Amino acid sequence: MGRVASFTPRSLVMGVLLENEGLLETVVTRLETRYGPVLNQSPLTLFTYTDYYDREMGTKPHRCYLQFRTLVDPARLSTIKIETNALEDLFRNDIGRRVNLDPGLLSLENLILATTKNRSHRIPLCDGIYAEVTLQYENHAFQAFRWTYADYNSEEVKKLFFRWRSVYHEQLKQEGCLAT
Repeated sequence: MGRVASFTPRSLVMGVLLENEGLLETVVTRLETRYGPVLNQSPLTLFTYTDYYDREMGTKPHRCYLQFRTLVDPARLSTIKIETNALEDLFRNDIGRRVNLDPGLLSLENLILATTKNRSHRIPLCDGIYAEVTLQYENHAFQAFRWTYADYNSEEVKKLFFRWRSVYHEQLKQEGCLAT
């Protein structure tokens, strides 16, 4: 029989889509107030993987990814998604969202994203929030699934999360969560 144990803390990561790049500093400041300092930030680039957000944001949005310094209990993922949805609402205008935040948990094994949309491969957490394994770490690299969003499936983003996985691994060692 298996024994119940505490979860290993995870690295909180965030996919950020912005109507315009001028919003980035304000959004990051608000996120840091809630989740602590950003440890790593990818460059801000134009989001060209799909036109899904173009109408709502009035233009091609800008995309970056954040990794926070403070590790989190994975049981908090649904709460974090609810909090980031509330932050999105603060920036909403008559057309729709000007900011889209996709919180996730990076572990040594995978990247899990939170969502409000149910699909056959998503696991209900609580309060209408679902979890999706978006990337799986296997054979020394992150591997995508058929449902993985196009940007997360890109080699550039998979390599980014590979680098951040190494940072997370060192954090676990320093915090005594792993044998050195």
